[in-house]
Amino acid sequence: MTDHQTTHQAAEDARNETLLIWLNGRVVPKAEALVSVYDSGFMLGDGVWEGLRLYDGTWAFADEHLDRLFEAAKAIDLDIGMTRDQVMQAILDTQAANEMTTDAHARLMVTRGVKTRPFQHPSLSQQGPTMTIIMEHSKPKIARPIRLATVPHVRGLPMTQDPKLNSHSKLNCILACIAAEKAGADEALMLDVHGFVNTTNACNFFIVRKGAVWTSTGDYCMNGITRQKVIDLCREDGIEVHERNYSLVDTYGADEAFLTGTFGAQTPVGRIDGRQIGEWQQGPMTTHIQGLYKALIQQKTG
Repeated sequence: MTDHQTTHQAAEDARNETLLIWLNGRVVPKAEALVSVYDSGFMLGDGVWEGLRLYDGTWAFADEHLDRLFEAAKAIDLDIGMTRDQVMQAILDTQAANEMTTDAHARLMVTRGVKTRPFQHPSLSQQGPTMTIIMEHSKPKIARPIRLATVPHVRGLPMTQDPKLNSHSKLNCILACIAAEKAGADEALMLDVHGFVNTTNACNFFIVRKGAVWTSTGDYCMNGITRQKVIDLCREDGIEVHERNYSLVDTYGADEAFLTGTFGAQTPVGRIDGRQIGEWQQGPMTTHIQGLYKALIQQKTG
């Protein structure tokens, strides 16, 4: 497809060619930000990550993002080796080194570190964690609403890999995205283990029906911070909002659909499985929620 795009599509920015990366306590040029082939993250996807967005000098909802990072690290029994304040200072140091003030995105990654031998057991990671912060000048650039395709890959049960965990092990979602691309869509709409509409491979998913906003129960999707902000904003604004089970039939008949995530905030969806959603353009409820969200960001940064 010549007009393919993703939910993380950004405007080109030449400044990203000379970025400085935070790696294990040092700020180094991008070309020197290298990790070992023995690193547990590279070898096994053994690690957790977090994404943050910079608006007007402020990292939006940083406390919630750090909460999620440290909870995920605890869940996989990974000692980050730094306090919350030290992690936040590392983010600020990287921001300052790159002279960033707004429209920046940070990806903070922590792995179990370098292994002594190339095998699975976590006891082989004996050198302490690897931590890096990739920070880019990044302004979303979505030319049209996203096209989704339902795929057979599901976000599974907590006893396999809890979908609430921001893990480096993203192969399931990558395979879902590949399947959607093969079907002629941009990204994948994933169901839960019961066949209800759940999430996309990269973002949380919402529909609008007759003035009400619907999203999944949250049992089988990432506990998105932007997702929760949208739910809270709807409630505060008097918009009917439901966290519920719903099917593809409900989805195909929606008046609007949109995605939420740290990078794109709210991104409109125009087609699902070849079916046009609404008017094939961003709908009024999505626009209204974007306005509420922008006002919240301005309140936090002002």
